[in-house]
Amino acid sequence: MKKIVLASSSPRRKEILDRYNIDFESITSHINEKVSSDEDPIQVVMSLAFQKAEDIAIKLDYDAIVIGADTIVYMNSVLGKPKDDIDAYRILESLSGKEHCVITGLAILDINSGKKVIDYEITKVKFRELPSEKINRYINTGEFKDKAGAYGIQGYGEILVDWIEGSYSNVVGLPIVKLDKLLERHFNTKIL
Repeated sequence: MKKIVLASSSPRRKEILDRYNIDFESITSHINEKVSSDEDPIQVVMSLAFQKAEDIAIKLDYDAIVIGADTIVYMNSVLGKPKDDIDAYRILESLSGKEHCVITGLAILDINSGKKVIDYEITKVKFRELPSEKINRYINTGEFKDKAGAYGIQGYGEILVDWIEGSYSNVVGLPIVKLDKLLERHFNTKIL
C-alpha cells in the first residue's frame, strides 16, 4: 500500500485513522482558510480540503496519497470556530433546539499519477434545548476551543446532541466510510 499523508494536524482526524492501524504521516497545511458567508458551504469545504491536500502534495519528494479534509458547521450560515467564551455561548445558544448540518470536504491526491478526487459528506445534527446553565457548564470544560460550531460530539459535547442522521465520524471531522469508499473506488487502496 502507498504511503498515506494526512494534510492535517487535527488530533480528532489522526485518532480516527489510528483506530485502523494505518501507516500514515500527518503534516499540517498552512493555507489561508478564508470563508465568505455568501459562498455555498459544500463548495467551500471541498475547495479548502483540496487546497490543504495540494499544499502538502507539492512539498513532498516521495510518492504518496495525500488526504485533505475540512469540516464546517452550517445553519443558515457557516458557524466557525469560536473566538472566545462569549462567541461560543452565542453559537451554542443559536444551535439550541435546532437542526444543523456538519459538512466535510474530502480531497485525495495521488502524487505519482496526479489523480485527484474531491467529494463531501453531510450529517444532520439536532441539538437539545439548552438552558443557559448547561451551555455555561459546557463552556467551562474548555472543549469548545478550536471546534467548528463550538462543540465536540466525541467529548462532553455529546450531551448537547439530541440525535444525528448520517456519519458520526463526519461530525468528529473525518467521514471514514466515505474516505474508504473513495480510496477503494479510485485509488485501489483501503482503510480496512
